[in-house]
Amino acid sequence: MTLAEKHCVPCRGGVPPLKGEALEKMKPQVPGWQVVDEHHLARTYAFPDFRTALEFVNRVGGIAEAEGHHPDLYLAWGKVEVKIWTHKVDGLTESDFILAAKIDAVQ
Repeated sequence: MTLAEKHCVPCRGGVPPLKGEALEKMKPQVPGWQVVDEHHLARTYAFPDFRTALEFVNRVGGIAEAEGHHPDLYLAWGKVEVKIWTHKVDGLTESDFILAAKIDAVQ
């Protein structure tokens, strides 16, 4: 099963965030995303205009609501910056990679 086919699991805390080798195994499954300081995922998407970027933000918002996992989104003319991490553990979990894969699927 690919990451995009999985669903985010609500984090209740008390579990350690992914680090080191565990992150290295997950990274190839979301090409184009950067793992920043072993804390969050980041990616910038380019679009030809504001309207198209806004439509993408709305699609991402629908995924976020359906999955119960919400990224930070920065919308500007011709681009959308996305940042994902699990707040309860102040770091990365598998659900963050699942959400990234689902976002890539609607690009």
